[in-house]
Amino acid sequence: MSDRNNDGAITIGGQPLTGGMLWLAAIVLAAANFVAVLDMTIANVSVPSIAGNLGATTSQGTWVITSYAVAEAVTVPLTGWLAARFGAVRVFATAMGLFGVASLLCGLANSLGFLVFARILQGFAGGPLMPLSQTLLLRIFPPRMAPAAVGLWAMTTLIAPVLGPIVGGWICDQYSWHWIFLINIPVAIGCAFAAWNLLKRYELPKLKNPIDTVGLVLLFTWVGALQLMLDEGKNLDWFASGTIVTLAIVAVVGFVAFLIWELHEEHPVVDLRVFRHRGFSMSVLTISLAFAAFFAANVLTPLWLQSFMGYTATQSGKVTAWTGLFALMVAPMAAGLSAKVDPRKLIFGGVFWLGVITMWRTVATTEMSYWDIAMPLMLMGWGLPFFFIPTTGLALASVEPHEMDNAAGLMNFLRTLSGAAAVSMVNTEWENETTRQHAELVGLTDRSGEMLQGLQQSGLTPQAALQTLDHLVTNQSVMLATNNIMTVIAICFVLAASVIWLAPKPQRVVAPGAGGH
Repeated sequence: MSDRNNDGAITIGGQPLTGGMLWLAAIVLAAANFVAVLDMTIANVSVPSIAGNLGATTSQGTWVITSYAVAEAVTVPLTGWLAARFGAVRVFATAMGLFGVASLLCGLANSLGFLVFARILQGFAGGPLMPLSQTLLLRIFPPRMAPAAVGLWAMTTLIAPVLGPIVGGWICDQYSWHWIFLINIPVAIGCAFAAWNLLKRYELPKLKNPIDTVGLVLLFTWVGALQLMLDEGKNLDWFASGTIVTLAIVAVVGFVAFLIWELHEEHPVVDLRVFRHRGFSMSVLTISLAFAAFFAANVLTPLWLQSFMGYTATQSGKVTAWTGLFALMVAPMAAGLSAKVDPRKLIFGGVFWLGVITMWRTVATTEMSYWDIAMPLMLMGWGLPFFFIPTTGLALASVEPHEMDNAAGLMNFLRTLSGAAAVSMVNTEWENETTRQHAELVGLTDRSGEMLQGLQQSGLTPQAALQTLDHLVTNQSVMLATNNIMTVIAICFVLAASVIWLAPKPQRVVAPGAGGH
């Protein structure tokens, strides 16, 4: 028998949480989402340390990142099916506990093979944490507080990838790489214990549908192939490699077969029919485009700062952290307005603002000071909450309550996939564009030879003068390439802002029973 209090919160076997206990549960859910997202990027700057310690090459060490990403990408869209069959709270608490166990195994790993195995387990456990933390937050909060719940979840999702490299680099510098995984253990154990004891009253009846084995195999096949292609494409020179071509073919054929099967299966492992809701489809498209653009800019900035502006990992982390800090300041306002204003207006304004600020960044120079770089990053923070908070709310408000877990899983899956694709494309295109710009500048620089003569007259040897000139050309080539890519990112933001107007005006807010079955 279910109970409903005056706020409309639905529980089974107990009264809804209120006051401090409600916010404690919210912090537990947000912390779980934070560590799952954090571990997507925390190992990025630690790969050289890990590889060196375990006797592997840096290229082999990237599997520490790839293995987690592939495993997580596979399990995120399964969240709806897992929650329906075993119960959302049970799946969440179990996944949180397994995440802690996998983190312990990662920290104790003494070989690359064992570490990759442990990272796969960690990714499998981390996948359901993102969408379930979102839908459980919406389930425990009454409707009038739903925007605040979405805002809390959205901020952990946006800030964790920014903090990951900073925290990972600092831990490796001060301690050892093992601790980037071991720090998860107390959080995982505490969250698993607290989540079960606080949230089991919100568990809803389970559906014992048959297991869609074919759909499950097809999902593992095409998502795994696609993620591997995106992660290894740059290292293997993309489609010049037979491995990448094979992975691309497997991904395309597997996706088409998966699409056909799931649309005709009575009990699909991933219910794609949720895309019949135009509001959900357009919100997810907006999230995917805008998150890809945000992730691309977020990856490119520290690469540029550390490789060519002389910044250390810690210094570049401090610069990019301004975005998250300002986003936190504005988040409460965005959450409040989401309940009062047509969310499409907020989304358009927030994403368009991100596009405008990114366009400002297309005129960057190598002479910029710390604050010249930090200022646009601060202003980007103002726009992020107005993009992510109302878009997430609009997407979940557009589907039926019983479709909520599945919708959240698909939304998080496509957001993660778009971010991964953006990182791969930016890394490749940045190098290619730098090479093109370098070739053009070499033909235009110092045609008369006056600069080279001047450098030699200042006391440099001919070889040193040539190296100095090439260094100047390379720096300008990188700057031009960075600005050109920022232009593309800005256009992507503007396109994402425009897409949201294809969504119908929402007729309701997200209900507290979101994620029910």
